[in-house]
This record gives sequence, structure tokens and C-alpha cells, in this order.
Amino acid sequence: MAELKTKLNDASVIDFLNGIKDKGKRADSFEILKMMGQVTKQEPKMWGSSIVGFGEYHYKYKSGREGDWFVTGFSPRKQNLTLYVMGGFTPHTDLLKKLGKYKTGVGCLYINKLADVDVKVLKELLKQSVKAAKQP
Repeated sequence: MAELKTKLNDASVIDFLNGIKDKGKRADSFEILKMMGQVTKQEPKMWGSSIVGFGEYHYKYKSGREGDWFVTGFSPRKQNLTLYVMGGFTPHTDLLKKLGKYKTGVGCLYINKLADVDVKVLKELLKQSVKAAKQP
């Protein structure tokens, strides 16, 4: 079984975010950092070289594969800001209708900039996602 490459580490979240060259993306990243901190009441940690994660949980699939992952997090990618929403988006269809301009993957929400979305709706989406992730 392949080992997960994205692991919790001691790298500095602030140094990582300050290294973002695009001023707008850097400012948005610090806003998301603040928002996720408020929602999770957890300190941010680096996961791998480019993901800021909050909280931690252990998962185990029926296949036997298991590991540790963050409850929610984000990564300021070159193309967009990627927010990791555990549990997918099916439970959040009503919120997504009000969110604004975004795209989704299985567990990822892609936004170009915070100005494209309703920040209050985004915060509520994160709250619901974190709450669901913490349930057994």
C-alpha cells in the first residue's frame, strides 16, 4: 500500500503564506486562514509543502487503508484557491446556490478570489463541513 505523501510537518504557515508572490492571493489566503481558525478553533499546521490544515483526525477505510488528515484546510495554488471540504458537497447544495463563483471537485472547492464568493456563506459552509467531520 502506498504511503500518503501529504503529511503534517513543522514548517511555518506564516512563512509559507508570506511567500505567495501574488498580493491578492496572499491577502485572500490570510483571510481564509483567519476564517478557518475561527471555525475550527484550531491552530493552522502545514501538511506537505503547500497545504494549510486545521485539526486532525484518523481515518480507516473498509479496505484497511488508514491515515491521518486535517479536518479542513486550503492551498493557494497557482490557478486558484483550493479549499478542502470533508464529506463532499451533497449536504451543502442550498449553501452552494448562494456562494457565488466557484468550481468543485470531490472534496475541493475552487475559487479564484474571495471577492467572487459570499464570505458569510463560505464561512457557514466551512462550519457545517467541520461539524460533520467531527461526528463519529
